Parts: sequence; structure tokens; C-alpha cells
Amino acid sequence: MIKTFIISSKLKNTYRVNSIIYSIKGLPLINKILPSSLYKNKFLKIFGNIISILWEIVSAFLWKGLYVWLVLGSMTFAYKTNQINTFLHIFVFSTLIGEILNTYLLNPTKDKYYSIILMRMDANTFALTNYFYSILKLVIGLMPFTIIIGLMLKVPLLICLSMPFFVALLKIIVIGIFSIPDFKKNKVVKNENLPTTKIWLLLTFLLILGFGFPYLGIVINEIIYIILFFISVILGLISLKEIITFKDYKKIYKVLLTEENVYAVQKASSTKTIRENIAKNIEYDGEITSNKTGFAYFHELFVKRHSKLLTKAIKKQTLTIIGIFTILFVIIFLNPTLKEKLNSLPLIYLPYFVFIMYMLNRGTTITQAMFMNCDHSMLTYRVYRTPNVILGVFKERLKTLILLNLIPALAIAIGLVLLLYLTGGTANNLNYLIIFISIISMSIFFSVHYLVMYYLLQPYNINTEIKNSTYTVVQYLTYFVAYYLIGKKIPTFSFGILMSIFCIAYSLISLFLAYKFAPKTFKIRL
Repeated sequence: MIKTFIISSKLKNTYRVNSIIYSIKGLPLINKILPSSLYKNKFLKIFGNIISILWEIVSAFLWKGLYVWLVLGSMTFAYKTNQINTFLHIFVFSTLIGEILNTYLLNPTKDKYYSIILMRMDANTFALTNYFYSILKLVIGLMPFTIIIGLMLKVPLLICLSMPFFVALLKIIVIGIFSIPDFKKNKVVKNENLPTTKIWLLLTFLLILGFGFPYLGIVINEIIYIILFFISVILGLISLKEIITFKDYKKIYKVLLTEENVYAVQKASSTKTIRENIAKNIEYDGEITSNKTGFAYFHELFVKRHSKLLTKAIKKQTLTIIGIFTILFVIIFLNPTLKEKLNSLPLIYLPYFVFIMYMLNRGTTITQAMFMNCDHSMLTYRVYRTPNVILGVFKERLKTLILLNLIPALAIAIGLVLLLYLTGGTANNLNYLIIFISIISMSIFFSVHYLVMYYLLQPYNINTEIKNSTYTVVQYLTYFVAYYLIGKKIPTFSFGILMSIFCIAYSLISLFLAYKFAPKTFKIRL
């Protein structure tokens, strides 16, 4: 078993090193300096191995530390309920969500595909050794942070110590009680990278229970957590026996580890799915035309043919937002005692809406549609890559993207202003204007950000696969900054002014960079 684990670890490390070298070559300027023979360089291989080993160590702690700090610790302070109980409540439901999304054992990863399918390693030995290594790494990585953050919130030490084991036990339970018996009975293995509609509905329900109920003052307490922990120990031991005695992992992995599943999220299949979804929403009516001329004519034809794709989600978003605010207004009317609580939403929690606007913005989907159904073909023509054409089309696209994203943004901005007014108003009437302008600024910011990023870092190759590591890094940074602002309580006036100034400044600088560099950077990747 140890030999199998060592071989599989070396294999994982090899492709990780090659991925590191590929990412380095993908960085601006550096890619022109470094030759393709870089993969043979012994010094760089050693350097890559050192980074890979360090990353294995750091990753055991880094993401788990961020998870405990950002998701559990910071969110605890967002509610007025007991901090210990809130911490445990969010922890339990976040853990349930995590176990459904990733059990480790049935996650179709490249190392499993290479080792079991291509190299024909013993599936049972590989599965058990790597699974228990992942579980051990999980417990070790979580332990310091559940202790540190937990003690800061005055959670009893024994409960802090039990939390990593609770996470591990739930992962074991999902496999031993649900996944393996389901395979024995139905010969079906669910791809964790592609959750079904039922799974998404279940995750949404757990998300509401985990993060919505504390706002209503409903949280579990220490006694309930302890009961859940002991139940998980009993079920975990039963599941552990099932996992160890199960001998048909090879059959499971033959079903699970197809190329389509392994590369579904990481590579071509995801773009294929996106392409198929986009194609379903294209209007192929040959009578569609436009009264405009030049770049505006070209762009308007694209917009009209993709109107379903461009507006369908935005209509749903807007109707949902209107529905939520309508419910809040009815609640205020029926229960005036809630006015004080809801009054703080627009006055203190404005930073939350950075993440909300990030999630609502359709920049990524729209730029994908632009590439797959327009630029993918047009960039093969020299005339389409000339500065005048690129900048002319860019200007038309920017206007459309801003206008589309402003529809749900206006619903939120007007809704927040009305909510503030109906719940008692504010001593500073400028807050009404600041709230409105802030939401609009955020919407314009993300519209500009996504389109400029698309033109400056155009990430797709001829097969519509993302081949730009810088683009991926910027995406992650955008998400991290937006998520980091959740839970930050900053007075509306101060935050609104700063956010509006930042959004305007960023947009102007980004537009300048697009106009200066897009003619050179907007091309199909190799």
C-alpha cells in the first residue's frame, strides 16, 4: 500500500510541476523570454518540485485557514445571536454543503485518471491510501484554525478539537452510507464536479438554513452539536467498515473516470456544455436586421440574435430582486417592530452588495458568448484585428454590457432606497443618493472589469479552452476581494463615497489600457 501511495504521489507531483512551468510561461512578458524546451530544464524541475512540495504543505493549511476565518469566523459577527452557537450553526451547515460537493474519494481528478486508467494501478489500494491521506491532511489542516478561531469566540476547547473530526466523519458517512450502497444497488456513480439539479436545490436549502436562519435568531447550540457529533462517530465507524471492506473501486472508477468527467470542469467538456447552452438561445431568423451602420450595425445583429441569452437571466434576476423587496415591504407593513433591524441593512451592510453585484453581473457569460459565436471566427480575419475595428466593436459592446447589468442594479438601488425610507429613514438625506450611486457604480465597475479583462487577457484558444493563467488569477482575485467585503460593517456614507470614487477611477484607467493595448492583446491563444 505504501509503494502504491508513493508512486501515485510522484505522478501527481510530476504533472503539478509541469503545470507550474506552464503557468509561469503564461505570464505576460515572461512567456516571450522562456523557450518551450523549458520543461527539460533540470534546475527548473528542481525548483518546480520544491514549489510543489511547499504547496502541498501550505495548501493543507491555507485554504482551510481562509475557510474558518472568512466563512465561519467573520460571518459569526454578522448576526446578533450568541456567537458560540452561531459559529457552530454555520460550521455544521457549511460542512454539510462541503461534504456533498466533495467527498475526496469520488472526485474525478487527473491523478486518479492517470494512475488507475492509464497506468492500471490497483484501484482498491490507490483509492484507500489516497483517501485516508486526504482525510488525515484535512484534520491536520483544520485543527489549528478551529482551535484559534474557536477559542477567540470562547468556544469550549473540546468542541474546537472535535470540529475537524466532525468534518472528516461526515465525508466518510456520505461515502459509506450513501455513495457505495447506491453503486451496489444501481451501478451509478455521481460526478461531484457536475452536481444535478436536485443537488443544487439541496445545497440552496442548506445555504438558507446555514446563513439565513441565524438572521431570524434560529441557531443550534452546544448540546445539539455534541449530539450530532456522537451520532456522526457511530455512523462514521459503520461507514468506515463499509469503505475498507468494499472491493470494487475499480468498477466505480471505470464508470467515473472517463475523459469527459475528468476534464468536465477543467477543460473542453465545460466549454462544450456552455457552447451547447448558448446555441439553444440563438435566434437564427434570417430577417433580423439593423438600421445602424458600421460597428454599431455589426454589434446590433449579434445582440438581436443572442437576445434570449443576454436577457433571460437578467429578467429572472430582476424579477427575483423585485420579489424579495416586495416581501420585505409586506413584512414591514405586517410587523413594524422589524423596521429597526431592516433599517440597518442599507445603512451598515452596503459592503455586502459588492459580492451581490459580483454574483449578478453577466460579464463572464456574455464575453464567452461573444467569443464562441463571434470572435472565435472573426479573429481569424486580419481586418478584424485592426485597431479601428477592435476599438469600435469594444465601444459598442461596453455600452450593451453596462445597460444590461444596470437593469437588476437599478432594481436593487431603488429597492434599498425605498427600504431605507420605509423603515425610518436616515438623519443624513445624502445617504439616499449615496446608496443609489454606489450600487450603480458597482454594476458599471464589474461590466467594465469583465470586458476589459476579456480584451486585454483574451484567454481562449481555438477550442474555446481557457489558456491564460493571468486571466484565471485575476478572476480569483476579483472573487476574493468581493467575498472579503462580506461581513464588513462600514457606514454607508463613507463606504459609498470611497466605492464610487474607486469604481470611476478604475473604469477610466481600464478603458485607457483597453484602448492602448487591446489591438495587440485581443487574439486567439495557441
